Amino acid sequence: MQLGSRLGLTALALALGLGGAANAGTVKIGVVLPFSGANADLGHQMDKAFDLYVKLHTKDIAPNKVELVKRDEGPPTGAQAKTVGTELITNDKVQILTGFSFSPSAIALAPVVTQAKMPMLISNAGTAWITNLSPYIARLSFSMWSPAYPMGAYAYNKIGCKTTAVAYTDFPPGKDSTEAFETGYKKVGGKVTLSIPMGSPVQVPDFTPFFQRIKDAHPDCMYVFIPSGAHATGVMKAYGELGMRKAGIKLIGPMDLIPDNKLQDMGDAAIGTIVMGHYAVDLDNQQNKEFNEEWHKAYGPDSYPDFMSAAAWDTMHAIFDTVKKLNGDFSNGEKVIGALKGWSTVGPRGKVSIDPQTRDVIEDEHAMEVYRKPDGKLGERILETVPQVKDECKALKIGRCAS
Repeated sequence: MQLGSRLGLTALALALGLGGAANAGTVKIGVVLPFSGANADLGHQMDKAFDLYVKLHTKDIAPNKVELVKRDEGPPTGAQAKTVGTELITNDKVQILTGFSFSPSAIALAPVVTQAKMPMLISNAGTAWITNLSPYIARLSFSMWSPAYPMGAYAYNKIGCKTTAVAYTDFPPGKDSTEAFETGYKKVGGKVTLSIPMGSPVQVPDFTPFFQRIKDAHPDCMYVFIPSGAHATGVMKAYGELGMRKAGIKLIGPMDLIPDNKLQDMGDAAIGTIVMGHYAVDLDNQQNKEFNEEWHKAYGPDSYPDFMSAAAWDTMHAIFDTVKKLNGDFSNGEKVIGALKGWSTVGPRGKVSIDPQTRDVIEDEHAMEVYRKPDGKLGERILETVPQVKDECKALKIGRCAS
């Protein structure tokens, strides 16, 4: 069946009320994450956090229950995510959608969830204006502007980046991240000398020719955005092999560059990298210590959560709190979204909340530097914290954030 026909039937089904509630007492949660392809590791990091939270906290919502119905998000084009998301609503009768590693997936599903009045709580996809696309979308991960905009001023004032080249994976969040960085950077006097798109997120490219152009231009710093995971490993490999740090070019970017589950394999090339982000295994708070302890118990001493895992953990926490608040009644999407507005907790990331006006996350952002710990492992030291950052793209009403 063609997708257009399928969606036509979807609209009819929704009009007839066929997307109703599950059995009383059980909330069905549709989880859409990449479980295959080059980016499967991103999905597994969030999936582990979802499963671990459910395992440890099922008793908290008794006598209500949850059921996770998982589907493969597929490649970061949005097409497969739209198909499986629609099927979760119409066939599986889920009552809330979550997950979404990639922005194109969430963007593609926005009109579907609006039609279905289906709440969607994003645990990763970060393009700033996604939450503007539907009143049924909220987010507990980050906006691309959350780390990138403050990194602009920090890079110029604290790292010494008077000139910077930017390089990015060429899809919506890559463009969004670099626009956010450049906006904050130019505002304080920084000069962007190069802007280089580096292919799509579908496959990990050879970053060497892109980075060689930057090395030849010799800026003070290079700001890089990639969709984390295997891409981050590829970035660090090329950066190290080209001797860019020795050439005086500092590597900076959002936390996607140094996910904790990849950090120990990056070697000396990663040392000195400075990122802005909301989470690191080394964040010193009790909730994060407990989170890591439970993670290691479940997945082994050499497995580490990362920023996506921490956001997924808080996302499931928000859903569980909403189950309790509504006593398991997720039959009205507007009430579910209403219950999520203003939700807050102190989790592995510290204090996080959902802005009731924008339905976007509010959280601390940290400037963090990779260093070698006394035990020989790589770690991230906190250099500075920007407290309780809101999405500056919406505050400044830039581009599609204004609508």
